[in-house]
Amino acid sequence: MNTNLKNLIAATSAGLLIVVAAAFAISPAQAKGYDVGLAGQVVNVQDHDELNVRMWPASFSQKIGSFEPGTLVYIERCIEKTNYSDWCKVGRDNTYGWVNSRYLQLVQ
Repeated sequence: MNTNLKNLIAATSAGLLIVVAAAFAISPAQAKGYDVGLAGQVVNVQDHDELNVRMWPASFSQKIGSFEPGTLVYIERCIEKTNYSDWCKVGRDNTYGWVNSRYLQLVQ
């Protein structure tokens, strides 16, 4: 196989990967959601464990950070996923992404 053909295959594969990633990027915005805009706390996580923060609202999504139990976070919004748990977009310091709502509790 010559170099030009290898480069063409690599570029095509990369392009397809970008298209698939874009499809996942669009799906959270299309999900039925609700704004929260309140402080929350990480709960239901073992003391020796951490809550994974994901790029998108799915357990198979890329991990982009984590929070220790008891960490206070800002809950921007949550989405309802049919037959699944709600996912919430949260942030603290430089970590900003999605977590499963069962690990959050609103701070009064």
